Amino acid sequence: MALDSLIGPELIFPEIQGADRPTVLRDFAERVAALGLVRDADALYQKLWEREQLGSTGIGSGVAIPHCKMKGVERAILAVGLVRKGVDFGAVDAEPVRVLFLLVSPNDSPAEHLQALAAISRWVKADRHVDQVLKAADRQAIYELFQREGS
Repeated sequence: MALDSLIGPELIFPEIQGADRPTVLRDFAERVAALGLVRDADALYQKLWEREQLGSTGIGSGVAIPHCKMKGVERAILAVGLVRKGVDFGAVDAEPVRVLFLLVSPNDSPAEHLQALAAISRWVKADRHVDQVLKAADRQAIYELFQREGS
C-alpha cells in the first residue's frame, strides 16, 4: 500500500496544538472532522483515546501512529500532524513525539487497516523520512515528500 494514495495536502497539519496526549489527539480529531471526513470530532477523539488506553501508539524516534476504526468512514484516511515542541506520548523510547500519523479506517476493513499501519511503519523507518518531514517548510513541502517517497 502506497501512503501517497491515502493522503492529500489538506490532511497535513504542520502545527497540531496541545501540551499533552489528550489535547493533541483532540486537536487532531477536530481538524480531521472539520474536513468532513468523519461525522463527529468527539467520537473520533474517543476512539483514538480508547486505543491509547490499550497502550501508547508512540513507536519511538519522535513518532506516534494514533489509529482506530470507525463506522461511517468510507475509506482509510491518513493525516499527518506535527507538534513542533514535542509532546510526551508515553512512547517506547520515552522520547517526545513530534510527528503523528493518524489513521482512521472503516470498521469492516481490518486488512486495509493493518496494511496501512505496516506501510506507515516502513515509511517511517526508511531514509530519514521523519527528519525530512520535520525540516519541511510547510504543508505543500510535506505533501511533495509523500508524493516522491510515498510507497
